[in-house]
Amino acid sequence: MASLTVENYLKAILQLTLSFQADWVSTGQLAAVMKVSPGTVTSMLKTLAESGLASYKPYEGVALTKAGRALALRMLRRHRLLELFLVRTLDLTWDQVHEEAENMEHAVSDVLIDRIDAYLGRPSADPHGDPIPSADGLMRGDSSRLVALSECVVGQQVRIMRVINQQPEFLRYLSEHGLEIDATAVLDGNSVEAGIITMRVGKRHVSLGRPAAAQVLVMRAGSAESSEQKPRPRGRKVSTAMAQKD
Repeated sequence: MASLTVENYLKAILQLTLSFQADWVSTGQLAAVMKVSPGTVTSMLKTLAESGLASYKPYEGVALTKAGRALALRMLRRHRLLELFLVRTLDLTWDQVHEEAENMEHAVSDVLIDRIDAYLGRPSADPHGDPIPSADGLMRGDSSRLVALSECVVGQQVRIMRVINQQPEFLRYLSEHGLEIDATAVLDGNSVEAGIITMRVGKRHVSLGRPAAAQVLVMRAGSAESSEQKPRPRGRKVSTAMAQKD
């Protein structure tokens, strides 16, 4: 049985490979995500390699083996289903669920996770719009048509589909300004020079820095949407206009 630390490393490696669409992850990238020194990462990567869960090459990085990827997907499935379960059943907000799911994912059984999956209707995405792996390790949903909000043009209507930066402070800012999953907005401005994007969300005017907007993935008006609607996050209840919500 893999330790909690091993499971966390495998999940982090998988998320980096999915994010960068690459098989190999550098030691530096992994150290930044795990918030440890490169030396600590190197020691763990050697342990993963000895266990047959990863391939490690000094100065090149790490890649998951078939067994390592299967375990990483299992942990990612647990985490994202738990996040959605906490939002839908216990009324937690999308900025609260990450740490709770981190603590729970190592203790629950696959049987319980499968029951939660069925109870939630086998959802395609977590509260942040991240795709949820199925029990057989396949990613649900189609993210191929999603683009960064920072790449959209003035006058374009967009629908918020996924948020990459899931720091609680950023998620709360989005909630307070109506920019939650499935919300729609119309771009009023996109200034590369000023580094600012302005948009209308309902009757309110909202601004985001371009780096922050690059962390918000949207579906542009006219693009084919997936047959299943993304789960709505539950933001902090600062006004009735914000009722919406990995």
